[in-house]
Amino acid sequence: MDAITNLLKIISDFVAELIRSVLGFSPLLAELVVMGLAAVVLITFAALSFMGLTYVERKVVARIQDRLGPNQAGPFGLLQPLADGIKMFTKEDTTPATADRWVYNLAPLVIAVFALATYAVIPFAPGVVGTNLNVGVFYVLAIGSGSIVAILMAGWGSNNKYALLGAFRTVAQLIGYEVPMLLNVLTVVLVTGSMSLIDIINHQTLAEGNPGIPHILMLPLPALVFLISGIAETARSPFDLLEAESEIVAGFHTEYSGMKFALFFLGEYVNALAVAFIFSTLFLGGYAGPILPPYVWILLKAALVFFVFMWLRGTLPRVRIDQMHALNWKFLVPMSTVNLVLVMLVLKLFPTSEAAAQTFGGILVTPWVQALILLAVNLAVLFVSLALAARAARRFRQAEEEMIMRRRSANLATARA
Repeated sequence: MDAITNLLKIISDFVAELIRSVLGFSPLLAELVVMGLAAVVLITFAALSFMGLTYVERKVVARIQDRLGPNQAGPFGLLQPLADGIKMFTKEDTTPATADRWVYNLAPLVIAVFALATYAVIPFAPGVVGTNLNVGVFYVLAIGSGSIVAILMAGWGSNNKYALLGAFRTVAQLIGYEVPMLLNVLTVVLVTGSMSLIDIINHQTLAEGNPGIPHILMLPLPALVFLISGIAETARSPFDLLEAESEIVAGFHTEYSGMKFALFFLGEYVNALAVAFIFSTLFLGGYAGPILPPYVWILLKAALVFFVFMWLRGTLPRVRIDQMHALNWKFLVPMSTVNLVLVMLVLKLFPTSEAAAQTFGGILVTPWVQALILLAVNLAVLFVSLALAARAARRFRQAEEEMIMRRRSANLATARA
């Protein structure tokens, strides 16, 4: 049973020791080979996930919208991703005559590299992680911002007004939604006291004195806002205004075709899957879980989160761009800021360790009591925020109705005169 539970770690340790024994004459070369092989494995996993997710999403959205989905290429359409890959390889690769060629050609590669680099710190099982950074959360947020540079490169390098407009929308949307994402990740860091993804998972595991409470149970509001921000960060529906065909002709990748377009496509899906893994790590306990092996738990949790992404894409219409920014700056950011301050106060007033209570004061409580207090604070902030938003919307609607009535009265008076 232990061999099945720790299968990934056993295999990775065996391969690493084999390489070190073969290249024992040069420890530096051995470590470089081990790191290179680990990078190849992660890239292969991401690429295969990309192929599988394109098929699964088509089937799920087709089921939601009462359509068939892919069913011609192979049994049940299973070879559709392979057919798409062949099409991308054989499709004509064009470059605009007035494009900035270096910037234009590098943009797809840059966005794919940044998307794949996120997986370097994602823990798939105990001891199975590319690199266990003590600032893993900071690394994820920093790498996630790199795609903005690539999309700006694509918009500018294409020398196309629609592509440039899509790139400008990227700056407004992605940078804007990074603010609530960061604010709500900070709440998790405050609760766990660490920026390491391994430590965050351990805090949600019932072992070594940890409470073993998934953060989504004590921090439902940060989980919800992180999920919304993650959807916006990956430019998925209903936040895919960066590439809305009805408005800006596919946006920043208008001028791309063939494998260059495929790299943008890969970046979108790989980023979305990375957000699903990070959400599972921060709020669902990552690979922690009973009975099943750890790597199965992390895959199941990430699959559940990605299913939510597909569900939203198949049901929700696009929002207007002013509504999208209003949701961020007028609702999510103020609500997240208030919630962050209240979480800080709760952790200060209700510590769970005797050392903290003696040093900083406060009321000593058990981890479960602290979790219940955090849950109550989160729900209170959410309900108050929704009530204030509903009141503001009602006032705005009443003002619009009054303005329409005044205009109608003025038109009637003009017509009678």
